[in-house]
Amino acid sequence: MEQYDQLYRLYKSVDTTTLRGYQEFVDLFPPLSSTVALEQWETASDRLDDLKADITEEFSGTGETYAEIAARLTRDEAFTALDLYSKYDRSVNVLVLDVDETLRSAGDTDNEIPRDTLYLLTQFHEAGVPIVVCTGQTLENVKGFMIQGLGNDLVSSGGMSIVYESGNGVFTPKHGADTKRLLYERLDGTVVDVFESVRRRVLSEAPEAVGKRCHLQGNEFNVTLKPNAEVGSDNAVEIIDESLRYLCGLVGDAIAGQVDADVSDPAAYARAYFSRDPEILDVLEAGDLSTDADIDDAPAAFREVLERVDLGYYEGDAAELVSLELDKSAGVEEAFDVLGIDDPFALVMGDSKSDLRVMRWIDDNDAGIAAAPAHSSPDVLDHVSSRDDLVYEAGDASTVLRTVYGISLIEQLDEQGG
Repeated sequence: MEQYDQLYRLYKSVDTTTLRGYQEFVDLFPPLSSTVALEQWETASDRLDDLKADITEEFSGTGETYAEIAARLTRDEAFTALDLYSKYDRSVNVLVLDVDETLRSAGDTDNEIPRDTLYLLTQFHEAGVPIVVCTGQTLENVKGFMIQGLGNDLVSSGGMSIVYESGNGVFTPKHGADTKRLLYERLDGTVVDVFESVRRRVLSEAPEAVGKRCHLQGNEFNVTLKPNAEVGSDNAVEIIDESLRYLCGLVGDAIAGQVDADVSDPAAYARAYFSRDPEILDVLEAGDLSTDADIDDAPAAFREVLERVDLGYYEGDAAELVSLELDKSAGVEEAFDVLGIDDPFALVMGDSKSDLRVMRWIDDNDAGIAAAPAHSSPDVLDHVSSRDDLVYEAGDASTVLRTVYGISLIEQLDEQGG
């Protein structure tokens, strides 16, 4: 209650909007070679120090922490941070972050991670909080844009891990023999053969509506079809929907070819199985494909393999075949092991079904909190809203990151007795 009263007093008595403006200017626009720019930066920096000093003096013993809160968090963010600390009694000690449509958005950030988001990630890194980037993209793609945004020193520091291809591999620089763990090598031969069969056939046997309008992402293991069109455009949506319908049948055929059983209509069984996902059901029905087959009529050997794989559908972005044994949560658990995080309390940020598995795994183990952009899949939004309601607008991941940073500041106040 005392912290609540103190925060109320802080935001009532201090012009925090101006203070945050100075802090943002100093953080995000460092001095340049221009004399005028340097003078402006130094003026802002001096004014920031003066305003923080006033708060430090007013809040005896805890003033520096309150000054940091006022300079970085809005009133709503600060009180949300206090509520989260009161609920969980600990701060976040690892970040687990999806990238596309989570940290960056094709529609709102020109597919670039915003500067303020990148700055906050460096702040967490400097505070000793490990960062796990968890994405469906290839390792080389992820390494490239993370180095571009955060710098090679941070990415290669040993405090960042990359879970790529939705959990097929984990890359954690500076960890010796554990720097790269290839989880797909642990799968048995039947599942691996299914993936290899689909990969060989997916373009060579594709109908013209698919084969000439999409391409195969250069994954190490997953089979991912991407549109030859701007992601999210009407054309891309049409391409990926058609690709999903085709991929669904191809997976059924590939599984039938690997099991020693007579399967009458493997494509029909695959459609019935994967249509349990409402989004996939809508795409299949829009293509006038039946999903009425009784999966229980399929041979047991066929069902056993089918239940070990999954189809990922990302509207206007990708259709892919993945292994249920190699989802993002398995990759994150592996990353925690490499990073030596024995008692995680993670912030998980994501927008898709693959991210939801991580959120549920964290929730089941009382190991963190979840956040999602407002455009996320319905199941993700239901999960996040029913927990802590950390939902943010597209391109505004910094709101959640500031709030979570604020939890650590509230924890400092608690330790300081303020």
